[in-house]
Amino acid sequence: MLRDHATTAPDAPALTVHGRTVTYGELDRRANRVAQYLIAAGVEPGARVPHLDRNGIEAVELMFGAAKAGAAIVPLNWRLAVPELVKLAGDTRARRLFCGPEFAEVAERVAAEIDDLGTPVVVTPGDDGWLGSTAEQDPRRDGDFDSVVLQLYTSGTTGLPKGVQTTNANLSMLSSGVAVEWAVDSSSVCLVAMPLFHIGGLGWLLVGLAKRARNVLVPEIEPAALLDTIEHERVSNAFLVPTVLQMMCAVPGAAQRDFSALRSIAYGASPITTTALKAALRTFGCSLYQVYGMTETTGAIVQLAAEDHDPDGPREHLLRSAGKPYDWMELRVVDPVSGDALGPDQIGEVQVRGASVTPGYFGREEETAAAIDADGWLHTGDGGYLDEEGYLFLTDRIKDMIVSGAENVYPGEVEEVLAQHPDVSEVAVFGLPDEQWGEVVTAAVVGRDDAVSTDALLDFARERLAGYKLPRRVEIVSELPKTATGKVSKKDLRAQFG
Repeated sequence: MLRDHATTAPDAPALTVHGRTVTYGELDRRANRVAQYLIAAGVEPGARVPHLDRNGIEAVELMFGAAKAGAAIVPLNWRLAVPELVKLAGDTRARRLFCGPEFAEVAERVAAEIDDLGTPVVVTPGDDGWLGSTAEQDPRRDGDFDSVVLQLYTSGTTGLPKGVQTTNANLSMLSSGVAVEWAVDSSSVCLVAMPLFHIGGLGWLLVGLAKRARNVLVPEIEPAALLDTIEHERVSNAFLVPTVLQMMCAVPGAAQRDFSALRSIAYGASPITTTALKAALRTFGCSLYQVYGMTETTGAIVQLAAEDHDPDGPREHLLRSAGKPYDWMELRVVDPVSGDALGPDQIGEVQVRGASVTPGYFGREEETAAAIDADGWLHTGDGGYLDEEGYLFLTDRIKDMIVSGAENVYPGEVEEVLAQHPDVSEVAVFGLPDEQWGEVVTAAVVGRDDAVSTDALLDFARERLAGYKLPRRVEIVSELPKTATGKVSKKDLRAQFG
């Protein structure tokens, strides 16, 4: 991909960060030098190359350089604590750790805990001194279609983080499928705001690069600054998580900004309430695409198309749907115990199969076998159902389902109702152990200007929910704990209030 763009359009802008832009030709030449450096440093084909830094040009150079050296890039979550990073970096079995200057001290502490990792290599933006006199010659140590070129780690919200292996074949679906769906082409300016250690960030970047777009990388998410970037860079396409969309819509004057260049915003990675979705439609005035996927599926595999976003219309109910699977993916909902396929409107586990599914977890044969069965079906762990038209409606993680008094309660349904209250800014619903009921429905609520009342909120919910779904406990909080990708961490909420 990169070689082709560097040959056919070497002067086309590829990446922009803080006003600095590199072309596809420059990116290709730099990637060659990185590859030569890695080979000289003893990086063997199939090795992992961990990198610890924010979104930036150097991260992309390392990614392509590793691929040209026959290795796989491993972007590390820079928000993790040192002990957590030690586990991840150690799991890669790497011999070199790369980092940005901001994380040099952390990288040194990590390296000190791992045998044979060596001194971290600090990669400073705009400074190629670390590359020495390496040549720009392409080593062409590529693998094949099934070679692993990327390894991202799961968030660990349901256990220890696992390295998800991603191949050339997996990534090809981003350019041949997703890019077409979202109207990304060589005239696009793509906003890359989500972190590159997440498939929503790196996968979206690769969509833009595949179509020779200009990609504006944002090192850290700040809602008001994102609005400025969209307006001033004339951004045409973006991928954002619902939490970030909601925060951007809440910035004073957001709806009055000039977003006329925007063609589409794809959103996903966590549930969105109808209230937040309608606000996004009003604010940005462009096509919205909801997507569902996982690190294990190389990102998006299900999409709710722009024409299915029908607020206040006869098909408004579809705003709660994730959409329909792409043509290259199979999807089914099964009973999580028996494994039998379920019919329309029956809730079970979502399972998928197709070209986007990972070959497995790095060094974790047992976990791989548990997640991907002998027939190639990935057991997502997500609960949901298909309606009569084939639209997928997600309920929650199977493990997040609350069983209270022998009744199943799906947090997403309760969150949707509570979020409609005018005094609620954010809400998360989860289960806590209870001697009488097994679990009790618990809600953590962020109010607007401290105006929310627990009694008023419950009165509001009582008119819209069955009695067994009502929260038995409501906690008013100043903010909800979130992961680096903007997902609410229910694991942290359970630990805080359990």
